[in-house]
Formats: sequence, structure tokens, C-alpha cells
Amino acid sequence: MTSSARFRFALLPAIAIFLSCTATPLLADDATAAPRILVSGYGSVSVAPDMAVLSLTVTREADTARAALDANSAAMNAVLEAMKAEGIAPRDLQTSGFSIQPRYFHPPASQAGLREPPRIVGYTVRNNLTVRVRDLDILGAVLDKSVTLGVNEGGNIMFTNAEPSAVIEKARVMAVKQAVSKARTLATAAGVKAGRILEITEQSPGPRPMPMATAELSMARSAGSVPLESGENTYGVTVNLSVAIEP
Repeated sequence: MTSSARFRFALLPAIAIFLSCTATPLLADDATAAPRILVSGYGSVSVAPDMAVLSLTVTREADTARAALDANSAAMNAVLEAMKAEGIAPRDLQTSGFSIQPRYFHPPASQAGLREPPRIVGYTVRNNLTVRVRDLDILGAVLDKSVTLGVNEGGNIMFTNAEPSAVIEKARVMAVKQAVSKARTLATAAGVKAGRILEITEQSPGPRPMPMATAELSMARSAGSVPLESGENTYGVTVNLSVAIEP
């Protein structure tokens, strides 16, 4: 037997093993794939928010970085003291950004097309503050006072809930019940019987603000301060179910 013939003969068992390893799982998957019903369910619960998160910024400009920083620090300290006086706890006050940026002057080009390089003519200091207001009755007053004391940028408000877990739990139960009901309806319509649940997965997006017409709430919070509407937050949960079809 030649050397090439001996090589081909030795290679045959390896090829057979490779084919058996690749083909067997495919046949097993095809044979064991049980018929099933795939459905999704959605549940949502809307509740009034009990907390607001503010984003406030104090911006100051001056000829020097030192002067801009001093002016900014004085204004921000006044804002922080006012927040604490309104009952905002230190744990609900957080610096979320700080920057010192030079301001440039760009001289126009001369008649010959020459342009001088830009030069620094001053500095801008920004101090960003995130505030959690847990008593919404004082929210308008907090905003009003912060602007009076030096806040001149930001003002973004996000209404949320401090402990939404119980609300999300209700939405989750509703979603599962809807998915199970769908599976049973589909099985009945198809003339089969829904069996045990094979798999459940969940998707939980964040709260979605919804408008809420509440004249009393608006009047109570707008007296002598910034008028605000807190609306409602909707917490939704989507579940995906895989339900076996009984033979």
C-alpha cells in the first residue's frame, strides 16, 4: 500500500466521527422541538408621582477665572442654603457637573486676509446641581427661590416615584394574566389544549409621564410660586410566554 493510500485510509475514521458529531444534534433538535404557543402580555399601572428631580445650573462670567469662580460659588452657596432651609436633606443635593471655560474673541480678518489668533477675554464657570424634592408641595417655591438666588440655567424637572416596586409588581401580574389568557384563547381557536408554561421573559421600560387634569393640585402648588403640573407616571411591564401544546 502506498503512503498516500495509507493516509486516506487513516483519515476515514476522523471524517466519520466529524459527521456524526455535526449531524446528530440537528436531528435531536428537530425531534425534540415540542409544539408551543408564543404570546406576549402587557400590564400598566398609573400613579401620581411623589418626588421630583430638578436639574439646576448657576452660570457666572468674569474677566478672570478667579473672579468667575468666586461669583459662582457665592451664588451656589446661597442656593444650597435656601434648599436646606426649605427642608431638602443633604442626601438629596448632588453636584452633577462643574466646568471652567475660557471665552475667546476672534478678531476679524484684515484687508490682506491676515487673521490674528483668538485671545481669551474672560471665563465662564458653570456649577450643575441635581435636587430631589420629596415634598411636591414645596416644589414651586424651591424653583422660585433658586432662580431668585442665582440659578440662571437648567430648570429641567422629572417627576418620579421614590418606591415604584409595588406598582411595577401590579403591572407584572396584569401582564402575565393577559399573556396566559391569550395563550388559552389561541389554543381554543386552534382546537388544541394549552399545557404548561415553558418559559417567561420580562421587559420593564421606565415610567412614562401622562397628563393629569387636577385643578386642586395645580392651585395648591402655584400659589405664590411657579405653577406646575405633576401629572401621572405610568409603569408598564411586557412579558413573553412560551406555552406547550398538549398532545
